Amino acid sequence: MSIDLSLDRIRKLLAHFPVPYTRPTIHVAGTNGKGSVCAYVSSILAAADPPLVVGRFNSPHLLNWLDGISIQNKPITLETFWPTRNEIHAIDTEHGIGASNFEQYTCMALLIFERMHVDVVVLEVGMGGRLDATNVAPDACILVSALTAVDLDHQALLGNTVELITREKAAIARKSKPFILGPQVHRQVEDVAREIVEAAGGELLPACSVVPVEWDENLDGPQRPAGAGIGVPLLQTVQISMPSFADPVRALLPLHGEHQYGNLGTAAGIVSALLTHPSVQRHVPELKLHERLTPAAIARGVRATRWPGRLSYHNITLPADPSTGETELRLTVLADGAHNPASAAALAAYLTSMLEKTGKGPLTLTYILGLSHSPPKTPVQTLGPLLEVQSQLSKTREVRLGAALLAFTQPARMPWISAVPPATIRAAIDTLVPPSSQTESKPVIDIYEDEAEVPEEQLQPGVDPDKQVLERPPRTEHVERALRWAASRRREGEDSLVVLAGSLYLVADFYRLLQKYGQADEIWGAN
Repeated sequence: MSIDLSLDRIRKLLAHFPVPYTRPTIHVAGTNGKGSVCAYVSSILAAADPPLVVGRFNSPHLLNWLDGISIQNKPITLETFWPTRNEIHAIDTEHGIGASNFEQYTCMALLIFERMHVDVVVLEVGMGGRLDATNVAPDACILVSALTAVDLDHQALLGNTVELITREKAAIARKSKPFILGPQVHRQVEDVAREIVEAAGGELLPACSVVPVEWDENLDGPQRPAGAGIGVPLLQTVQISMPSFADPVRALLPLHGEHQYGNLGTAAGIVSALLTHPSVQRHVPELKLHERLTPAAIARGVRATRWPGRLSYHNITLPADPSTGETELRLTVLADGAHNPASAAALAAYLTSMLEKTGKGPLTLTYILGLSHSPPKTPVQTLGPLLEVQSQLSKTREVRLGAALLAFTQPARMPWISAVPPATIRAAIDTLVPPSSQTESKPVIDIYEDEAEVPEEQLQPGVDPDKQVLERPPRTEHVERALRWAASRRREGEDSLVVLAGSLYLVADFYRLLQKYGQADEIWGAN
């Protein structure tokens, strides 16, 4: 199924509702990092004194449609979801609009936020920007737009070069409104973004500077002791330089990886624009942002930020199964939705840096991998950075590398998403590290290839399909098998790490396993 990017259908859909969308809105586009930026911004705004009521829309959703729409950083309830969903679906059917699932989902978020009269909405672009359904938000509503790191992804829809992709994403710029440009890997992004923003009559502003600093117990409190070995990461103290304050804001950063400095800097740039840009002051003087968004509030918001599936550490206990002889297992898993070469490179950089600091002894590193089919992006391009971690670490320590290859569960009502077959992932690994090249100097990569096909979820006839999507039992056996295989590779007294990556849809399967065993707090409460 192809994706037809257009604003025509969602405009027709929204036109049938008597109350227009008027919520003050922060709009964020980008290839990588936009979800993290939205998480920082919504957490900071909710930490204001007194708190602002914040609505946030993220896509794709993680576990189900509820968690893509949140109020005060908590997913909406079924009681909020169903009436709005049914109302929108009925109007779409009655008028023959033919809005896509994502367009209806976006419309649902906007209606819920409007009817709840939230103070501010943080709106994440789904794909691209110019023709994305979220770009239906009226100019008058937009407080700030932002663009996070741009890279190659979804080229079939957005263009085959970084320049073309930037044109699509920067087109969320609005006249007379600030536009925050986050740190970029590709230098040409700034030139293209500036051209697009200035043509729209907007004002291009840089992200704020965020730098790591040493922990100070007098300022930051007692430092939590590091755990033995791998898996208990410490918070990083950072200083954020914001034009709105004379002194840097000192905060504890809970999200991991050096790329988060840039994401936090982009979020801080958005908050700074809320405090300093004349258009914001004219638009929402009643919010009294200068009084509420103090340095202390910003630091609280940064510390409270949660963004599951992005370098998230989770502890899982797999129960014993007497029928199969399986024993109880406890594992720490690092879950990351890295799904393209750029995000895989960020994950690889984090792993290399972190694992170099944890010791010099032997290490068992096990990947659990599942990839989305998204040409022209190839499995070789995405996996390349991850397999380089072994060679980087092997300069200082012995690394036993393994990879479990899975197909994630096909997301219901998202036929354009498909998993790369495990055999294809295996072929990509063999291309990167040919079996003939695996000698004593380049250790063999242990492979677990899940042979059980993960079928598309089947819906029961005569029962509301959306209700089943939200409430049916999770399918998680493939992930549990892979985790047990990963646990079998561990050696007594040696460091080990399990990294689950390649797609947020695979991360979602892992999170459903946590839910299955009553460990859901590990999802939303993890650092």
